Amino acid sequence: MDFLKSFLGIAAELTILFIIISFVISLLQGYIPYEKIERELTGSNKFSASIIAIVFAFITPFCSCSTIPVVVNMLKNRIPFSITMVFLFASPVLDPTILTIMGVVMGWKVTVLYTLITSMFSILIGYTLDKLGFERYVKNVVMKGYEQSNEKFNWKYAVGETLSLMKSVYPYLLIGALIGAAIHGLVPTHFITEWFGQDNWWLIPIAAIVGIPLYIRLSSMIPISQILIAKGMALGPVMALMISSAGASLPEVVLLKSIFRKQLVIAFILSVITMSTVSGFIFFLV
Repeated sequence: MDFLKSFLGIAAELTILFIIISFVISLLQGYIPYEKIERELTGSNKFSASIIAIVFAFITPFCSCSTIPVVVNMLKNRIPFSITMVFLFASPVLDPTILTIMGVVMGWKVTVLYTLITSMFSILIGYTLDKLGFERYVKNVVMKGYEQSNEKFNWKYAVGETLSLMKSVYPYLLIGALIGAAIHGLVPTHFITEWFGQDNWWLIPIAAIVGIPLYIRLSSMIPISQILIAKGMALGPVMALMISSAGASLPEVVLLKSIFRKQLVIAFILSVITMSTVSGFIFFLV
């Protein structure tokens, strides 16, 4: 009974937040000048272009796999490699709907710090890969089937987008709520505190590595993380797991192999692990 009550409580809260936030963000997207953003990404001021790439990543709510066609389109339109890499790393970890839910559920301090850290690392990694000459490992591939939508944005469109997100993302929220409720009801607090508490710093790199093959979507990690932290788990490994599972996944790596040579794919995986690990230690120390 406690398990069911916990699950229904978490699920109800997330459902209300998800529907409201998804609708509002979908409605606001009609005012975003996508063509102007793409022109700005090719500008000579790389710092400004990087910030715009982060903003573009934030306003385009893609998971790690659906980011790939956009990356191909950016490369095809000759957007600089460094800027494209910034978008590749930032897009799956900066989902506007999920970040808003994170702010409500986990607190705005954690959410703002998460956003700043992932944005900073996305820019740093993007420029580092560019400076090291990894652009030469991009295959000459054109992916068909991706076109920017010219559909008119209005409240009907926002409803349609919300329903679409409900089909693709909402199930993962419910899975996360189910796992979170199970942890809340079945796992003793003292067990979490003892084995995953503040002193166990070594969990951070393990969480960063484990997160990639697990492919736990960011939407699922929010309710799970909320329960784990409430039970006493340290914030560092939780965030490391969250960033690595959202930033990379086995399906995404397979897709990346179709457009990148193995050297760049390996560099991508190592970069995500590094970003997750260092970010985890930053949260560990805060």
